[in-house]
Amino acid sequence: MSGLIPRQLAGDRLGQVVAAIAALTVVSGGVQLVAPGFVLDIIDGDSNDTSRHFFAIVGMFMVIVGGLLLHGLLRPPVPAYVALWCALQKFGAAAAVGLGVVNDIFGPLALAVAGFDFLSGVLIALLWRRLQATP
Repeated sequence: MSGLIPRQLAGDRLGQVVAAIAALTVVSGGVQLVAPGFVLDIIDGDSNDTSRHFFAIVGMFMVIVGGLLLHGLLRPPVPAYVALWCALQKFGAAAAVGLGVVNDIFGPLALAVAGFDFLSGVLIALLWRRLQATP
């Protein structure tokens, strides 16, 4: 298992968890980018040309933000502002998906996505605080 953890993250449990979140964001964003209808079906969202198009755009930004965070973690030192903006993206995504459920745009399963995004935002924000404290 230790061969799977990059040397830069060895012994850094929070960094490892955030790197896994970043990688998952890249993968899930990639799926959303290339198969937005598939993802919309899973979360019980309306799937038409317009919604699939905009959902794919969101997927593209997920790939970019997740990739930025993962790249930063694998090539330290990570600028604290990278973690800050990635945490804000996760909090924004959690709020947007939650509002989508409240407004009957997505089904209740999407609340799991919102919850995961919120928890991810908290963990990334903890990393941001730690990065601010390091010289």
